[in-house]
Amino acid sequence: MKLHALDFGAHPDDVELACSGTLIRLGAQGYKTGVITLTKGEMGTRGDANIRAKEFADASKIIGLAVHKMLDIPDAGIEVNQKNIIKIIREIRTYKPNVVFAPYWVAVHPDHGNASQLVRESAYLAGLMKLDTGQKAFRPYKVIYYQSRFEFAPSFIVDVSDYHELKVKSINAYKSQFDHPQKENYGIKETMLSKPEFLERIYGRDTQYGAYIGVKFGEPFLIREHIKLNDPVEQFGPESLFTVP
Repeated sequence: MKLHALDFGAHPDDVELACSGTLIRLGAQGYKTGVITLTKGEMGTRGDANIRAKEFADASKIIGLAVHKMLDIPDAGIEVNQKNIIKIIREIRTYKPNVVFAPYWVAVHPDHGNASQLVRESAYLAGLMKLDTGQKAFRPYKVIYYQSRFEFAPSFIVDVSDYHELKVKSINAYKSQFDHPQKENYGIKETMLSKPEFLERIYGRDTQYGAYIGVKFGEPFLIREHIKLNDPVEQFGPESLFTVP
């Protein structure tokens, strides 16, 4: 299956928290999207790999993904090595996405930083014809980075105002992770994610970036390379008047 956008996360729920609003919007615009997590999230404090797989599937239905998949790289043990690069190259060559999303490389959790590097290297190497995986070589047009804890000056911000309710619903599909009445079913230990104020921070961040472009909710993205633009008159229409310098 050909995808237009393929989003990689280190763990289940990474993508939902960061940029699921954009994936929902892309789906509403007719694009086929997918999410692949490098791990099964088995090292999470609350729940286990089986619970997380069910939550990931539930969230994927809410987002409207054409593809959702978990790889078998160890949680809390993502390494940048040839074995893992080949795993990601196989996925890129299978789905041939126009664009690939990856976590921002500045991160607290080592898995996030290593996942970012793995996806970036794999996206390039997937285009080498002599790198044999039994598939045709394919290189995505662009690797786009989404934000988690550390901020960056975004290359662009996507208006997700009309899709934010579904984004929150996809996050809440991870019942073992976030605050809910039955949290004792997943262990009594409270974490940063299980506290009610955690989701308030997600609202705050999305509101912040929405304000930058004059809308209710926005999701920021970063591109490492310069962006080619041939027609600034067409690009910067009336909506750009709301942009805050």
